[in-house]
Amino acid sequence: MDVSLPTDQPLLTRADAAGVARLTLNRPAARNALSGALMGALEAELSAIAGDAAVKVVVIAGAGPAFCAGHDLREMRAATPEGHAALFSQCSRLMLRIVRLPKPVIAEVHGIATAAGCQLVASCDLAVAADSARFATPGVNIGLFCSTPMVALSRAVGRKAAMEMLLTGELIGAEQARALGLINRVVPLSGLAAEVDALAAGIAAKSPLTLAIGKEAFYRQAEMDLDAAYAYAASVMVRNMAARDAGEGIDAFLEKRAPVWTDSVPQ
Repeated sequence: MDVSLPTDQPLLTRADAAGVARLTLNRPAARNALSGALMGALEAELSAIAGDAAVKVVVIAGAGPAFCAGHDLREMRAATPEGHAALFSQCSRLMLRIVRLPKPVIAEVHGIATAAGCQLVASCDLAVAADSARFATPGVNIGLFCSTPMVALSRAVGRKAAMEMLLTGELIGAEQARALGLINRVVPLSGLAAEVDALAAGIAAKSPLTLAIGKEAFYRQAEMDLDAAYAYAASVMVRNMAARDAGEGIDAFLEKRAPVWTDSVPQ
C-alpha cells in the first residue's frame, strides 16, 4: 500500500522525556510501511541518538492502526534490481543500527507487525505488545520469502517456530509471540503506552555506561562458541569493574543508598 501523507507531516516523529526518546513511525494510512524514506529517517534519528547523552532508552512505536506492515510493496514493485539491492542493504543497516546502538531499544507494538515490521520487533532489545497485536512473516504468500526478516526472527525465537512462521506466513497472536520469545510482555491496548513508559523509565535509571557495555556484550557473545563467550564475557567484566559507575554502584548497595551515576556512554 502506498498512501502518501500531506507534505507537512513528517514520516517519523520524536518526543523526548526523562531520558527516553520515543520514535513514532508516521505513515498511518500505509500501516507504517517501511519506505526507503522512512527507513532513512529512522536510521538518521538513531544515529543522532547514539551521541545524545541525554537519551538513555529508545522506544519505537507506530502511529495509526498498526505498528508496521513491512516494506512498501508498491515501491518495491516499481524498483529496478539495483533498487532492490539498495533497499535491502538499507534495511539491513537499519536493523544493525538498532542492535549496535549503545542504548536499549523497546518496540511498542499494536495492530500488526508483519514481514519487515516483524523483523523490526525482533531486532529491538525488548518488545511490549497489546493483547490484540498480531505478527507474521507472510512473504511466502506472495512469492517473496521473508529472507531478511528471517535473520532477526531466527535469533529471537527457536528454529522450529521461526520456520513455521516463515513457511506458512500465518499470523500469530500476542500471547503466542510472547511464548515464543518474540516479545516480552502482553498488556491491554489501553495500557500499552503506560507499560512501555514504566519499563523504559526503570531502565533509564541505570548507569548508561553499564547498559552500553552490557548490550554490546550480549549480542557479541551470542554469536560465539561457549569457551570464547566465557573468555570474552570475563574480559568485559574486568573492563566494567574499572568504570567509576561500578564502584559507585557497589558502594551505594553496601551503604544502602541510591547510586549517583557519573559515567556516560563511550562514543
